Amino acid sequence: MEVDGESRPFLLFSKPKSNPTKKKSKHESDPQIPTHPQPPNPSSIPSPSPAAVDPDLSDSDQPAAAAATKDAGDDSATFADLGLSQWLVDVCSALGMRRPTAVQRRCIPRALEGKDVLGIAETGSGKTAAFALPILHRLGEDPYGVAALALAPTRELAAQLAEQFRALGAPLGLRCLAAIGGFDSLGQAKGLARRPHVVVATPGRIATLINDDPDLAKVFARTKFLVLDEADRVLDVNFEEDLRVIFGSLPKKRQTFLFSATISDNLRSLLELSGDNSYFFEAYEGFKTVDTLKQLYVHVPPDAKELYLIHLLSKMKEDNIRSVIVFASTCRTCQYLDFLLEELGHPAVSLHSHKPQSRRLAALHNFKSNKVPVLLATDVASRGLDIQTVDLVINYDIPRYPRDYIHRVGRTARATRGGLSVSFVTTQRDIRLLHEIEDVVGKQLGAYESEMRDVNKDATKVFKARRLANMRMSDEGHEDKVQARKEQKKRAQERKRKHEE
Repeated sequence: MEVDGESRPFLLFSKPKSNPTKKKSKHESDPQIPTHPQPPNPSSIPSPSPAAVDPDLSDSDQPAAAAATKDAGDDSATFADLGLSQWLVDVCSALGMRRPTAVQRRCIPRALEGKDVLGIAETGSGKTAAFALPILHRLGEDPYGVAALALAPTRELAAQLAEQFRALGAPLGLRCLAAIGGFDSLGQAKGLARRPHVVVATPGRIATLINDDPDLAKVFARTKFLVLDEADRVLDVNFEEDLRVIFGSLPKKRQTFLFSATISDNLRSLLELSGDNSYFFEAYEGFKTVDTLKQLYVHVPPDAKELYLIHLLSKMKEDNIRSVIVFASTCRTCQYLDFLLEELGHPAVSLHSHKPQSRRLAALHNFKSNKVPVLLATDVASRGLDIQTVDLVINYDIPRYPRDYIHRVGRTARATRGGLSVSFVTTQRDIRLLHEIEDVVGKQLGAYESEMRDVNKDATKVFKARRLANMRMSDEGHEDKVQARKEQKKRAQERKRKHEE
């Protein structure tokens, strides 16, 4: 589905440009790359690790006008038909990107025309390239900083997005700053003042940096691109105040790119209010999971969830499963399962908001580099993370909303690969949530078959480990952290309520 916006402009979007192809003037105070990059030899481009680049990041070359020589929407279109610079085509070739996906074929030429773009496409479809490549194309023509600000809803997704920008922009000598919480804000403020070409950030951290030093807002005076990755989450009410600060620092004449795997009411409103300089692409109607994903559920007694988890993990080698993500609904459950698997000798790392950011990124790095085969995570890992070796997703807890289910299971079966998801159904509430998920995705989940004697095989060891894990949760103060976080959220909600009044 494609829609060219026809109604009045909305403040989030830029004002139409009179000549989007006109070359920008250079300010002497802005750092610049001495010379424009020449088309590099693909063999000379360093190959980043598979975890660093989305396998669907697809590009194209040739000036925008040349794209008319072939319909970019044609399934047979190549990167050379989309209008990107030759050096970017060579980068994509060197990184193993063979043909552009639908979202890339449709959105890249429109972005190069100077249009705002709202792209809705399923997970693993290469949305990152759909906005990163047009930005790098313009930077290659006129390198300066800060040319682009990209916002992501989680620290992990922002860190991954920065890695992908650096990989694609390596021949350009791209300077990319990741401004996320959990690290030294002073160092990030200094890095921002040096005007990198691209800033990737979480809304909270970039707003804090601007509030702490209003002069930093001047860094964004010439920013030409604003990106909201996983836009439905970034535009959530929780980021409203941060976005107000950020948008107030950006020039009104800019291009805005919003991309997501699911469309929310906020995004629909933006589409209805967007101006005639906007382009909307939706790869499918409504929520969707890919056909290569096998989706199963299993009825589990409340006191046997750990048994079924260990049973599934013990079959990884037998079922040729390289790595697994286990999703839990709370930080407490996530940390508890970390202790449980440690007691049982199963290598695993956990990712949740109660962990310091350095440990969160270290855990994610160990998982992405295949040092550890199991990642235990809350929904902080459900968005955007692209890890090619994930063959199985386990929903230890059923998510509250079908949208979250789609994002979770979207961590596997990416880029036409196969994958498996297994959801634990324990209570009547879980059954109701499962039916809601089936109604939304339009598929009935199959039943996971297992023999109870196999599941109960290690019951004695598992129950002993469960007791020890609960003791560690108490001894190491994790229960206190859970309670403190609840109080913090309660105070934040109270402040917000008073502010609205």
